[in-house]
Amino acid sequence: MTVAVDDGLWSAVGDPTRRRMLDLLLADGGGTATSLSEQLPVTRQAVAKHLGVLDRVGLVHATPAGRERRYRVDEAQLARAVAQLSSVGAAWDARLRRIKRIAEAIQRSQDQQ
Repeated sequence: MTVAVDDGLWSAVGDPTRRRMLDLLLADGGGTATSLSEQLPVTRQAVAKHLGVLDRVGLVHATPAGRERRYRVDEAQLARAVAQLSSVGAAWDARLRRIKRIAEAIQRSQDQQ
């Protein structure tokens, strides 16, 4: 089964800081820009910008929490991202198997000469 690839979603999870933020949000059940910045080597402002990217692609949702916003991971959207990664991985595995068969056929023909 092929899953349509969402480039915005891939771009969002392609950044190591955003992946770490997702890990922290999942482990802690949510968090704020302040609580995340205390656990990451980036400023609160940078965390807020990263959260904005994750929010735009639907990977996190925010609710007001006093003067801040509390972010939680949207597990359905995360599952969609995982399905996309799995689908692309399977497609590349199939391509690599075809390349291997071609390379082996070339090697056999060269060995016979």
